[in-house]
Amino acid sequence: MTSSSETESLAERYARLSRESSEPRGVDAALRTLDILISALVLLVALPVLAVVTVVFLLTSGTPLLYRGLRVGRHGRIFQMFKFRTLRRDAEARLGPYYGQELSVRTAAEVTRLGRWLRASQLDEMPQLWNVLCGDMSIVGPRPIRPTFFEELAREIPQYWQRLVVRPGLTGLAQTRMGREEAWAEKLAHDLEYIADRSIGLYLRVVVATAWRVVKQSAAAVWGLMRGGRH
Repeated sequence: MTSSSETESLAERYARLSRESSEPRGVDAALRTLDILISALVLLVALPVLAVVTVVFLLTSGTPLLYRGLRVGRHGRIFQMFKFRTLRRDAEARLGPYYGQELSVRTAAEVTRLGRWLRASQLDEMPQLWNVLCGDMSIVGPRPIRPTFFEELAREIPQYWQRLVVRPGLTGLAQTRMGREEAWAEKLAHDLEYIADRSIGLYLRVVVATAWRVVKQSAAAVWGLMRGGRH
């Protein structure tokens, strides 16, 4: 007779392993509280800007307003991650088979004019704060990944399933230390470091480091678009 462990997929097995090896910590409740407070506060403060973005978006790019992408969450649960749509319609289907450097190159060719501004200011990421409020994501954690890529990386990197112990994050320790194009195995080491050492202090350090990086990068990118538009 075939056992259930022999019939489950790799993703299902890793989801089960993450549940079995997950050890609740007292700090997790505090981190979840911070997630709710920070995401709610930022959304409240940014509401007027988001309203303007929504109106301009609908006037210039039409619907859909949001990009909804499937991602792997805590314990392998699949959820819809939200962003302002910055690409042409149906770009997700065309970009689906690619990742890494090739994905970055192909994605750049799909970006709309308004999308360039949203990406430069990083306002396109704001709807993910709703994912945080809903409990799909955290402010800090491993970046969420598409289900197809997760299965592929799980085969290549046996420890990859350990990312499923916590909620994926808007930002993470790997993002504060490394570039986007670094190898997944190298990013994983930083993700696992955060998972093992997660604390309020580390969480806040990542948040502050990310905020500073976002301000610098956004200012430089927006300034570059403004200068480019004058020529």
